[in-house]
Amino acid sequence: MLPSMWARLRQGLTRTKAQLTDRLAQVLMGRSLTQEVLDDLEEVLIGADLGVEATTKVLDALAEAPTRSSHDAEWALDCVRSRMQEILTKRAPALTIAKRPPTVIVVVGVNGVGKTTTIGKLAARFTSQGKKALIGAADTFRAAADEQLTVWAERAKAQIVRHERGADAASVAYDAVSAARTRGADAVIIDTAGRLHTKSNLMEELKKIKRVLAKLDPAYPHETLLVLDATTGQNALAQARQFHQAVGVTGIALTKLDSSAKGGIIVAVADALDVPIKLVGVGEAQEDLQDFDAEAFLDALFGTDRA
Repeated sequence: MLPSMWARLRQGLTRTKAQLTDRLAQVLMGRSLTQEVLDDLEEVLIGADLGVEATTKVLDALAEAPTRSSHDAEWALDCVRSRMQEILTKRAPALTIAKRPPTVIVVVGVNGVGKTTTIGKLAARFTSQGKKALIGAADTFRAAADEQLTVWAERAKAQIVRHERGADAASVAYDAVSAARTRGADAVIIDTAGRLHTKSNLMEELKKIKRVLAKLDPAYPHETLLVLDATTGQNALAQARQFHQAVGVTGIALTKLDSSAKGGIIVAVADALDVPIKLVGVGEAQEDLQDFDAEAFLDALFGTDRA
């Protein structure tokens, strides 16, 4: 990770660090790992939205500590970090890139999580690498969704395929991928609707998009990327469960990490779904959408200096 990117990640995690690792250090300082201390640690971990399952795994590791280490706050923090690292590195985080273009990425998530922004930044990443990107505006339900995507496409120097409002979303997705193949695009990123108040209709629409794309090529889509807002905490985990159950999410893009004091949700989601965190957003700039690096994330969270 480049120094400038590392600095942005560390700055973006300031609130989460204060809520999680700084408070853990305060609880542990000068205290033995008694049941009372473990209870205090549990409160901190849950408060940072690490989730019940991941918190239990961390506490179990501490409870099994050998007596010689049980009074060592530094050791205990290392133990917490080690267990979090195990959770975050269970599966490789890299975005899947097709051996034969185009790479097809379907992006899902509820309205307001930063889905449009993530798509625009992802398209810009491809074009900055000298690749040709195309955006499919398959959210035909939300007013002005395609207009917003068009603005992002222009910024990213990407092409866009859009239909009239209310058009069949699967048809838009099909046409976008067909256009990408015809025009020699390297990547096609497909936006989808996020109207959670009609959840069953939304999930059926997403399933249809995936079925239609598979008719073009059984490998499509190469990624089903779920965008989650870090500031929503446990609601993000609930959303992740719903989308994963319906459409088989292959990766998570976690946005607004810089605005959240509860970035522990990144661990909760990775643990509960066994789905890798692939992208994180730690700011408004295009370059603030970063590939997820568990080691760098934990270094920033635990205050480890990098040269």
